[in-house]
Amino acid sequence: MTPPNPPGVFVTEKPSGVRTITGASTSIPAFLGYTRVSPKDHPEATPEPYTNEERTVPQLIRGWREFAVRYSMEGLAKELTEARTAQERNALERCFTLAEAVYGFFANGGQSCYVVGFTDPTRKVAATALAGSEEGRTGLGGLVTEPKVTMVAVPSLWEMTRDVPTVEPLPAVTEQEGKPLIEAVLKHCTGMRNRLALVDPPSGLLPDAVKAFANSQLASPNSDDAAYTALYYPWLTVPGVEARKRTVPPCGHMAGIWARTDTERGVFKAPANEVPRGVLEIPVLLTDEEQGDLNAAGVNCMRTFPDRGLLVWGARTRSSTRDWQYVNVRRLVCFLRDSIQQSSSWAVFEPNDERLWGTLRHAVSTFLMDQWRQGALVGRTPEEAFYVICDGSNNPRETQDKGEVHCDIGVAPVRPAEFVHFSIAQIAGQGAG
Repeated sequence: MTPPNPPGVFVTEKPSGVRTITGASTSIPAFLGYTRVSPKDHPEATPEPYTNEERTVPQLIRGWREFAVRYSMEGLAKELTEARTAQERNALERCFTLAEAVYGFFANGGQSCYVVGFTDPTRKVAATALAGSEEGRTGLGGLVTEPKVTMVAVPSLWEMTRDVPTVEPLPAVTEQEGKPLIEAVLKHCTGMRNRLALVDPPSGLLPDAVKAFANSQLASPNSDDAAYTALYYPWLTVPGVEARKRTVPPCGHMAGIWARTDTERGVFKAPANEVPRGVLEIPVLLTDEEQGDLNAAGVNCMRTFPDRGLLVWGARTRSSTRDWQYVNVRRLVCFLRDSIQQSSSWAVFEPNDERLWGTLRHAVSTFLMDQWRQGALVGRTPEEAFYVICDGSNNPRETQDKGEVHCDIGVAPVRPAEFVHFSIAQIAGQGAG
């Protein structure tokens, strides 16, 4: 028996029963590249640098300083200044490629990323090694159990195609050598369906060669893989993390710009017309005609404009289909999919009846209404922007008997104004009097 209460006001809290959907993460990339422990690390470094074994599995990094300490950047910089042979210098430079990508990410607005290392920079990496193992958490396989990853970049990809050169200047790589590695990355992203690959062409290519590379070495624009592929050109000249100027692939800087745009505007905003931070110059200055050809091939370009400086001037995937032609549309749908999936697990094993259907309808509709109000969905009214169907029409008795609940969702993503046209006409002035 409940004991009697003295006179007064008593408050009892009860759950509302309302279910909500929380937005999933969109701004966390994974970088894969060469790294190794340096014997010249500072003996009192805090926190301690990762061991070689720890570097081969995904590690969450929350800032450049943490990366620099954990991945032996101070020791590697000392080794590089003291290197005597071309092979030693080239092997150390391979470790700096990953570091420059991570630095570019944080410099451009990124907050956290995962790093997966390959600890022998003198040896090439086979496609099977890059694919790695889900059980051993190595390579791309190690990222399968990291659901927050939404971008995948391999800044060291073209160095991974061969053993470290023993001569200088470095011999050029062939595009065909990188194709198996790129295919491994695209297979991973397409299979996971919640992340895009940021692909870099080989260094030093001219515009016509980049177009040929995109059309011959990457997945067909009609394929599923193309919708998860973003290609950026050209490479970027940066000051260098240890004050030695070098030209690096753009994937790290672009991952940071994607994250910055997500924070400032939202994942629905195309990550273009943005300034890449920490870049000195680009080695190739494109004309409008050259970019027009590259844009049609799904290549996103960096352009320098008078009085405006360096800008990212493209936001396309490699897909030629209308639904997945733009990076922000593909990423928005990934975001919606992950958010709804992650926030609806409560529905498993609930009674499969109208009460459950109504709760799901309400939760999803409220979430999509918020997205529409933020500008992610196009339409003058919510009815034009999205629909949610979860009732007896798509959950007949035979579906219920199987223990299934079907919730059909349709959205109208906003697409970027990639081409803005103005029509200007002269009108006759009015006569005096």
